[in-house]
Amino acid sequence: MKEAIILAGGMGKRLKKVVSDVPKPMAPVSGKPFLYYVLKWLEKYNIEKVIVSAGYKADVIIKYFGDSFEGISLVYAAEEKPLGTGGAVRFALGNISGNETLILNGDTWFPIDLDRFISFHEETGSSFSIALKRMKNFSRYGSVECAKNTIIRFNEKRTCKDGYINGGIYLAERQFIESRHLPEVFSLEKDLLEKEVGSGIIKCQVFDDSFIDIGIPEDYLKAQSVIKPGK
Repeated sequence: MKEAIILAGGMGKRLKKVVSDVPKPMAPVSGKPFLYYVLKWLEKYNIEKVIVSAGYKADVIIKYFGDSFEGISLVYAAEEKPLGTGGAVRFALGNISGNETLILNGDTWFPIDLDRFISFHEETGSSFSIALKRMKNFSRYGSVECAKNTIIRFNEKRTCKDGYINGGIYLAERQFIESRHLPEVFSLEKDLLEKEVGSGIIKCQVFDDSFIDIGIPEDYLKAQSVIKPGK
């Protein structure tokens, strides 16, 4: 698995008080755009090609990174209109040469062991795998219920003392996405994953790595002390 899609089209509405005029993945963290650290993490695992699914102010991302990053080829799938997370992924798949791809959110820091995740995905013969994060005392994320390594239910946001959340990192077979009859604009989570959950297709693996969602101001500020160049 050498290709990845980064969903980087977010406007960052909740960050407007602390960051303005740039796409959310370009929010500065310790002097670098957040997307810089995501790409550095992917480079560690020898990802060769990244499709950046861009929307809001895509030109800012393109101007900064160009067509490569430390040996990773960068291709941009710039939306002319918002397509939702699912529509953005399907649009970006047109630039993928293989069948298997990594998909991740461009505003989340969750530096899991990708080699372990890829091995899990391939050994289970999964069509779609999700990396989960175990959390305690949370209310701003929906929780995920599993039976062994299979997701059986996605729950709405509510106070939860102990549970798993969707970490926003996926491994997918392109046929799984492209074979579904979905509209041009759709949510990967709501319109695809939640509707397929009863089939037993959606697999999951739990990781304990640090999880930071920079789309939330308090986590964005936390990122400044956790994520550093060269760390």
